[in-house]
Formats: sequence, structure tokens, C-alpha cells
Amino acid sequence: MSVKTTNHILQIVPHPPGTFDGVGDYALNLARKLSAQHGLTTVFAVARETAIETNEGFQVVSGLGRGGDVHSLMEKCDHVILHYVNYGYQARGVPFGLRQIVRQLREKLRGRWLTTFHELYAWGPPWKSEFWLHPFQVKIARDLIDLSDVCVVSNLPIEREIHRHDARKKVYLAPVMSNFGEPELHDFNAASPRRWAICGGAVLLARSLRSFEQMHPSIPDAFAPDHLDVIGGHEQNSIRALVERLGKNRPGLSCHYHPEVSAEAASQLLRKSSLGWIDYFGDDRVSPGMLLKSTAFAAFCAHGIVPILAHQEGTIAINGASLPGPYYMTGQGLNFPAPERLRETQQQFYSWYHARGDSTRAARTYAEALR
Repeated sequence: MSVKTTNHILQIVPHPPGTFDGVGDYALNLARKLSAQHGLTTVFAVARETAIETNEGFQVVSGLGRGGDVHSLMEKCDHVILHYVNYGYQARGVPFGLRQIVRQLREKLRGRWLTTFHELYAWGPPWKSEFWLHPFQVKIARDLIDLSDVCVVSNLPIEREIHRHDARKKVYLAPVMSNFGEPELHDFNAASPRRWAICGGAVLLARSLRSFEQMHPSIPDAFAPDHLDVIGGHEQNSIRALVERLGKNRPGLSCHYHPEVSAEAASQLLRKSSLGWIDYFGDDRVSPGMLLKSTAFAAFCAHGIVPILAHQEGTIAINGASLPGPYYMTGQGLNFPAPERLRETQQQFYSWYHARGDSTRAARTYAEALR
């Protein structure tokens, strides 16, 4: 498949786009908007081997480590966007091979190299591998910062970490967009205050389901759920079992599992809910502000769903514009919107997202960064 030599971008991703993978789906949404609104065509380079050759008309090149096909594309693509999530490229979060490939490709690039840091590196206690591998993860991430002309991040904590390493590095802030659609909504009265949703990838679904079952008795009567939609990720028997157990143990609660669902179908389900549960950090340390890198959180906001968090943190804001709440439910206490202000609160989440975090604004940020 031939590729013209103007206005083409090589997007490097760990997994094929459009395969229920958060980063890959983010890259595909970005490709759509860059093409439609800025005339920039994406070619995907996937680190893992895949039989997929095209997706929605975008070329997909498989096996980044092979080098040959990807290196030839550097003659045909003007810019590169690397989507960096260290555990996506290597099971222990130390992708030394990726770093070497980036160095080789960087030498051939005639345009700009942009790295989107979905993650930088992990922390952990001494009994976890993250603790011992942290120095290597830091070194790889900092090398990639140095190799990049510009960086894009979804939240202030990652931006601060980048500037700790290089205070002069240009960093653009763009909250993660929804992978489950961005509907145009005007009326939230049709969404029942007793209808909840949990969405995301398999790991987040499982963690959120377990804590939701535990915290269910603490939910205020005005929002006591009678319907729960569990949306996203690959089909897993373990998650289906959690959904079935929750429905069995909570009389009056109808639970429904929707794995491997299209963005359009997921959006139709989400727009019926008023509240969403998200256990983003689990037992790990809470890092304030990092929630803005969650596509599940973005999906709730995009649909005017009030996110109820399994942790407590301070104000969540971008450029001085803050979200309501944050609302939470933990073993130490809870904070829910006033029932009579639920619709107003839903509108606030919806308006904040579409003014600051939607795909149109994200694509505009990327297009500016590539100039």
C-alpha cells in the first residue's frame, strides 16, 4: 500500500487500534479527528504482531521490532506520535527494545517527534517488582523525553514529572478523551437516578465490581441502584461471575454485562445512566489528578454521568476550570451530589468535558504540537 509523502503521521501503539485496548482505541479516535479536521492521515505501527493490515482505511504495520517495514515508512511519514505506556510494550515495564527502535527511527525523521505519555513509570513497595525496576523505568522514560520534540500528557502530575527532568521541554495538556463516544445531549431527565454504570478495561471492571459490591450498602437511598450496566473490555468469565454474584446477592439490583461492545452501543447504554462507579487506584497509593488519564472517567463525563470515586481527593481541574465534587464513597465517608441538584451536576460534568476534554480539542492540541 503506497503512502503519499505529505501530511502523514506514524502513530506507534503497543496493541492494534480498535481492539478494545484503551491506548489503541485512543489512538484510533485521534486518527479519525486528525484526518477529518486537520487533513493529517495516520499510519499505525503496532509493537505486537497482528494480522490486521487496515482499520477504517488507516494502514496498520505489524511487529515494530522487525524494523524493516516501519523504517521504510519513515521515508513516507512526516511526523511520529509515540503512545508511551511502559507496561504496554514490555511485561515488566522496562521496554529497552522500544527505546533502541525510537533512537533509530528518530534519526530518519524529517518532521517532529511527539510522545504522548499515558504513563511514565510505576512506584511500589519493596516487595513488588515496581520498586526494584523503578530506576530503569525512569531512565527509559527520561531518554524518551529527551528524544521528543514535544510531549502530550493528560494530567498535571505527569507534566510536573517531565519538567522535573527538563524544565524547558514543551508539554501540552490534553485530558484523555472518551473511547465510548461523545454524544450530543440536551436533557438528562430521562436518565434514572437509580441507574448506574461501571465501564473500562477488564482489570478496572473487576476491581470496581468488587468494591461496588462492598460499598453498596452505603449508597444513599436517593441513589440506591436498581440497574447496573458493566460495559467494556474483553469477555472474561471471571467478570461475568462477579456480575452474576452481585445481582444474586443484592435483591432488587438488575446487573448486565456488556463486553466487547462497540463505542456506539456503549454510548447508548451510558446515556441512560446517572451515576458511575470507578475504583481507579484500588489499594495502590492515590495520586491526585491522575484520574484525568482514565478513559472510563472521560466516558462518564462525556455522557453527563456523575463519577463516584472509590477514593477521596481534592479538586480536579484543568487550567483553573474545576469539576464538581469530587464525589466519592469510601470506608471513611461519602460525598454525593444533592438529589435535587443531580441534573444540574450531570450537566456540569458534561459541559466541562465538551469544553476541555473532547476529541475535537484533543486533535487541535496535537495538530498545533506538530506544527
